[in-house]
Amino acid sequence: MNLERRLMELFSLPSFRPGQKDAISALMENRHTLAMLPTGTGKSLVYQLPGKLLNGTVIIISPLLSLMQDQVEQMKMNGEKSVVAINSFLNWQERNDVIRNIRKYKFIFISPEMIGTAFLLSVLKKLKIGLFVVDEAHCISQWGYDFRPEYQNLGIVRKELGNPLTLALTATATPAIRKDILTSLALDDVEEIIYSIDRPNIALTAEILSSGIEKRKRLAELTNTLQGPGIIYFSSKKLAEQTAAELKQRLGKRINAYHGGMSQEDRILIQQQFLNGQLDIVCATSAFGMGVNKDNIRYVIHYHFPTQVESFLQEIGRAGRDRNDSISILLYVPGDESLAYQLTEMELPNELQLNQLRRSLLPYTTYEDWAEKELTRVMEQFSETQWRVLAAFVQPEGKTCNQIEARLNDFTNFCNNRLAVKKQSIHDMLAWVLLKQCRRSFLTNYFQETDTPVNPVCCDNCGIDMKGFFLEQETNDGKEMVRESWKRQLALILNKRREKADE
Repeated sequence: MNLERRLMELFSLPSFRPGQKDAISALMENRHTLAMLPTGTGKSLVYQLPGKLLNGTVIIISPLLSLMQDQVEQMKMNGEKSVVAINSFLNWQERNDVIRNIRKYKFIFISPEMIGTAFLLSVLKKLKIGLFVVDEAHCISQWGYDFRPEYQNLGIVRKELGNPLTLALTATATPAIRKDILTSLALDDVEEIIYSIDRPNIALTAEILSSGIEKRKRLAELTNTLQGPGIIYFSSKKLAEQTAAELKQRLGKRINAYHGGMSQEDRILIQQQFLNGQLDIVCATSAFGMGVNKDNIRYVIHYHFPTQVESFLQEIGRAGRDRNDSISILLYVPGDESLAYQLTEMELPNELQLNQLRRSLLPYTTYEDWAEKELTRVMEQFSETQWRVLAAFVQPEGKTCNQIEARLNDFTNFCNNRLAVKKQSIHDMLAWVLLKQCRRSFLTNYFQETDTPVNPVCCDNCGIDMKGFFLEQETNDGKEMVRESWKRQLALILNKRREKADE
């Protein structure tokens, strides 16, 4: 089969990006495939093209509702009508209609939580599954940076569906995590398509600053002088909003915030404005990025300290998808990593919370007896994420309280081990920030890649020409960049405002 011809016929694309054809060819030869392709290389094509060519329904497991919706809308805009996402965005009537007409859909997006329900699984078992896709497959591994306990049931789900041809997709997974993915999905004889995590057109820099005040000042300088558009990543929803408002007022640029606490309508609006060039900068939490197919993002700034090398790579990979030079800048004040440690420790229940849960179980015999009197009160002591992970691990329904306590002991060990792994991840990220050698080599070594290509757009430690990333023009002698023009313009604007205020 001439895959290039089918690519042009079905997607109007003249050629494949790195890794796409290898993975698609393996699937067309009926081989289970694990594809690790860098962020921005078009992983969705790897299941969409063979999905159109293979017989049967394509099931895509996706971890984020917003990502599902984005993929569905993009496929519809590209002419694919037989696509649907089964998730909480559908009301009761819409979901019933989808289930009743399930056979008419070629592509079905679904969350790992929903596909595990007995009813939906019974519906899907009646279909001929041509391809079973696990997107963001690193979520399967308990050692992965974005572990989702619901993903660990996908091996059982796969078996229930008759062990269909399977594609596992990820952008960032170490060899140990890739092995964990294959074990969890019970995949044997797998074709592994592994490409470098390196994005050669993205320059890597870290700036060490003396204080939070200096950091905010530097952020304003960068966002005013860097060629855009750009994304600034924060760990705090509140600070993302505050900074967006401050920069918007100070610089006069088109800036907005984006985070998971916003309404779905607002998130979609901001995302579309950014995609369509109506926003210059988005101040975002990690909720922003997946499914945002904007190819001309010129810079990504990390204002807060990233908690993992893997998530850091995912986020800087939003830049430069058009293959033009882009830059990643991490702003660091000594001690910034303390917030990362705090966030990590809050992700999972601590010993005090688990002991309180254990004590609440003592007077009861079964989970049902306990839940009737205690569930609501106990859940208030946990965050939503903490309780979701605990419930997925312990699976208390139908168990006796003694059985639950035994599972809680296992869960305690899991929490301790995972916390140790996460703290090591922060330590690795800090080592990268403080590094004096090549930053790109550090990242490729982290993923146990043996060859790091010599790169003209490398990192601040290797030496890069920063002028090309800024809006300013060179001075006549070419030794420094003119940074005063924007300051003079800002002063003029402020003086005019003062004059109007005095009138």
